[in-house]
Amino acid sequence: MRGFIDWVAHYTVTPPGAVLKMVWGSGRILQPKKNDIFSELMPDPDNHHPTLSVDQKKAASHLIEKVQAKTYNVSLLDGVTGSGKTEVFCEAIAETLRQGRQALVLLPEIAMTAALLDRFKARFGVRPVEWHSELSEKQRRINWHAIMNGRARFILGARSALFLPYPSLGLIVVDEEHEAAYKQEEGVIYHGRDMAIVRAYNEAIPIVLSSATPSLETMYNVQQGKYEHVVLPERFGKALMPRIDLIDLRQEKLSSQEFISAPLVDAIQKTINVQQQVMLFLNRRGYAPLTLCRACGHRLQCPNCTTWLIEHKHSKRLHCHHCNHSMKYPDKCPSCEIEGRFAACGPGVERVAEEVRKRFPAARIAIMASDMLEGPHAAQTLVQQMTERELDILIGTQIMAKGYHFPHLTLVGVVDADLGLAGGDPRAAERTFQLLQQMAGRSGRAENPGQVFLQTTSPQHPVMQALIKGDRNGFMMAELHEREAYHLPPLWRLATVTVSGTDPRQVIALVDKLASTAPQDKNIKILGPSPAPFAMLRGRHRHRLMLQAPRTTNISAVIRHWLTTVNVTRSLRVLVDIDPYSFL
Repeated sequence: MRGFIDWVAHYTVTPPGAVLKMVWGSGRILQPKKNDIFSELMPDPDNHHPTLSVDQKKAASHLIEKVQAKTYNVSLLDGVTGSGKTEVFCEAIAETLRQGRQALVLLPEIAMTAALLDRFKARFGVRPVEWHSELSEKQRRINWHAIMNGRARFILGARSALFLPYPSLGLIVVDEEHEAAYKQEEGVIYHGRDMAIVRAYNEAIPIVLSSATPSLETMYNVQQGKYEHVVLPERFGKALMPRIDLIDLRQEKLSSQEFISAPLVDAIQKTINVQQQVMLFLNRRGYAPLTLCRACGHRLQCPNCTTWLIEHKHSKRLHCHHCNHSMKYPDKCPSCEIEGRFAACGPGVERVAEEVRKRFPAARIAIMASDMLEGPHAAQTLVQQMTERELDILIGTQIMAKGYHFPHLTLVGVVDADLGLAGGDPRAAERTFQLLQQMAGRSGRAENPGQVFLQTTSPQHPVMQALIKGDRNGFMMAELHEREAYHLPPLWRLATVTVSGTDPRQVIALVDKLASTAPQDKNIKILGPSPAPFAMLRGRHRHRLMLQAPRTTNISAVIRHWLTTVNVTRSLRVLVDIDPYSFL
C-alpha cells in the first residue's frame, strides 16, 4: 500500500512544470527558495476560541486526546446538520498546530472550498493552504513546496491533497466522509476516504471522519469496534431540526408542463411573504434530460455514449454530461427532417427555474449547479448573496447540499425525491437518504424553524418513511440486513471487471475469455458477462463481469491472478473496481 501512495504522489500530485531536482541515488530533494508568506502567516491555534456547547466540548475533548496520543485512531464525528461539527474538529486541528505538526482537511468537492476558507480564517487568523484543480500551476508549485518543507501547517484540499509530501503530518480530517465524490472512478481507482485511513495508519496519526449522514461502511466499522463514535445529537444554540412532510404527487393535479405542486407553491409564497428564503432542489442539471421529435419519435442521443443529450436552454445547446460532447440545438429532426416538432421531456433545474419565475415574477431567483458555476468563487458569490438576503429562491442540484449555512433559509422543497431510487444501483437507497437528509439540513439552521417538503410518487418507500420519522439508525440497520441478504458491501466484497474498446467484437471476445477462465471457488460468485448500463461511453464499448465474495476473501489477489491468464491487446482496456460506488 505504501508503494501505491508513492505511485499516486509521483504521477498525479507533482505540480506540472515544477522543478524538483533530485540527487540521484540518495532520494534527497534540493530545497527550493523559501516563500516568506508561509513563514509570516502561520495559523494561530489560539486566535479565536468559539463558545462550545456541552456536547461539543465533550466531542472536542475526545478528538484532542487522540491528537495528543500521537497514535493511529479513527473517530467518526457523527452530528446532525447544524450541530457544529466544523467547530469541533477545529479544536483537534488547533491541538495539532500547537504541536508544530501539519493538519489536513479533505473535502469532496472544490465548490466547498471557498465556503470553509472564511470560517477557518476566523478561527486561526489565516486561511489554510489550498490544494485543488482550480489553482494555477504557479500557485500549485508554491503550495507544493511549502507543504513539502513543513512551512504550510494547515492544508485544505480535494482528495488528491492526500498524496502530498507531508514531513510532519499530525491529523487528517475527512469532511462529509459519506460523499461519493471521494471515489476516483478513472485512472488509478481508489476511494479518498479509505486511502486517507491507510495514510493515517502508515503515519501513526489520528483521523476524523465527519458527517451528518455517515456511510454504511463507516457505520458498520463503528459496530465492529474498529472506529470510535463521537456523537453530536442536537443543533447548536436554539436551532431545531426542520419538520419534513411528504407531498404525494399521485394526488396532485399537475399538467405535463408543471413540476411544483400546489402545497409547495403555497408554502413558497408564505415564506417569501415573511421575508425568509426558499431552496428548491432537483438533482438534474440543464433544462430537460431528453429531447424527442413528436413527428417520428427520434430521441437526440450522444454519438459517443449510451445516453440522451441534455438540453441547456441558457446556452441553446445540447450536452452529454459523460463525454462533454456538445452540439447546437437543431432546427429540424435529423431523422425525419421535419422542423419545429422537438419536445422537452422531463425537468432539469433550468426548467424548474422557468416555472418558478412564472409563478413568482417578483422573486429574486438564482440557479446553483456545477455547470453554471465557474469555480469555487462563483459558488461563494451565491452563498454570499443568500447570506446577505439578496436572493429569495435558490434552485439547484446536489452542490447546494455541501455543508452551506444559510441563516434565513426556512423552506426546502425537493421537486423529485424519487429521482435517485431508480436504476438498480445497490447503493441507491443509501445515497438518496443521505442526499435528501443533507438537503433538509439546510433549512431552519438559525432562530426560525425550518420546513421541508418532499414531492414523491412513492410515499411508502423506506427512504421516505425514515426521513419523515427521523429514523436514520433504523434505516441504516434495515439497509445492512438487506445488503447481507444480497451479499453486498460492506458485509461482503464486490468487484467489477469492465472490458472496453472501440471494436465491440474484440470486447465481447475478451470478456467471454475472462468468463471461461473465472476463478473456480465455491465462495466466489461470478455474475455476467453482460453489457454495462452505459454500454458505450466516450466512444468505447463496455462489457462487465462482477464478483461477490465473503469479506475474508483477498479479492484483489484473486483478480490479480485471474487477469494473468489472458492476454489483453493494446486496443482494449480492463478496469477493476473493488467495492464500486458507481455501477454505470
